[in-house]
Amino acid sequence: MSQWPSTKARRVLAALQGIGWKLKRQSGSHRTLAREGWTDFVFAFHDSEEIGPRMLARIAKHTGLTPEDL
Repeated sequence: MSQWPSTKARRVLAALQGIGWKLKRQSGSHRTLAREGWTDFVFAFHDSEEIGPRMLARIAKHTGLTPEDL
């Protein structure tokens, strides 16, 4: 079983901002996030969209997000 719970996109975005990611630019639901020492990350989810465990694990791999951050 995955350690990641299904979570709303707005909560994931808030967690990313909480660990230091900043909004660089936005075009519709596509938000480009930037953080010192990391490559830019495109967060392409609507706020009310549910993000499942597999996608959360993939986001974590590119952003440094941990289950405790949520």
